[in-house]
Amino acid sequence: MAKKRPQTSSAEQQLKGRAVGANEPVPVVGAREPCPCGSGRRYKACHGRAAAHAVTELVQRPFEGLTGEGDWVALRELVPAATVELTLKGGLPDGVPSVTLATVLPMAWPALRRDDGSVLLGVQNDTASGDLSRDLADTLSRALQAEPGTPVAAERAASNQGPRLQDLLDPNAPFEPVVHSGFEFWVPEAESASPDVAASLERANAAALPTVKLSGVESAYWCETPEKNHLRWVMTHPEEELLSALARLHAAGDSSLGEGTRLVGSFRAHGLVVPVWDLPTGMGAEECEKPAAAFAERLAGALASDAPLTPEERRARGGLTNRQITLS
Repeated sequence: MAKKRPQTSSAEQQLKGRAVGANEPVPVVGAREPCPCGSGRRYKACHGRAAAHAVTELVQRPFEGLTGEGDWVALRELVPAATVELTLKGGLPDGVPSVTLATVLPMAWPALRRDDGSVLLGVQNDTASGDLSRDLADTLSRALQAEPGTPVAAERAASNQGPRLQDLLDPNAPFEPVVHSGFEFWVPEAESASPDVAASLERANAAALPTVKLSGVESAYWCETPEKNHLRWVMTHPEEELLSALARLHAAGDSSLGEGTRLVGSFRAHGLVVPVWDLPTGMGAEECEKPAAAFAERLAGALASDAPLTPEERRARGGLTNRQITLS
């Protein structure tokens, strides 16, 4: 049910500078061995201390407090190709005409600065600490200062006290994802791309599942697979309350989206629950709109109930919990 993250071996023709991988990998060492930084101290007493601290300080909901938290999670984990225009607190720096969040970038770059000074920030990248929001904010800060026409390499943030996305982005600005059928947004003029770039785009596009964002409810994404279609709906309700509400509906036979559809389980991603429905092959995104809106009303009623779960509802809740897959 999850998407494949496309990668490509060719860069935009306009990009210059070092490619990802230019930094040497950090050697794998034991806790009592000398730290590879050359300090002479054991790894656990040097750089290993920061790494251990990052693990213990895992932020379960890194996008909490941002406008469109559910869509941030969807773009990070579920949607192959999408972009969002970001608004910074205090406006854009001089020489930066725009900042755009993208699901994934060429060569899996964390970010890049185009020749015109605009910035693309990739959300689908490995992060160096337990706080995805801080890692992305650090990458964005470095991208804003990068030379035009260069990618931004993956690096560990200089401080675990640095700014987070919540500190950099305007909390009053809308967050409106635009889902694309392919990755032509990588280059300013895809039609005139070189043969190498065109081949890279073709490979990436072939790996992307057709995906559409529903317009009538928040953070719900229809996708098409060779076997069947799915609806994956990122919900921001507290997990325990949501699972109980879903169980009430499931036990009552009200958890489907119509004939031939079935609630099959859920993902857990970045502190949020993502229910997933199987859909008939012929059921497209437009056909999901009314059933999804009706389900949202039923769910609101189930969430409002504070009655104890019945035995049937407890069994339904256990089944939903057993079919939950953690993505992050």
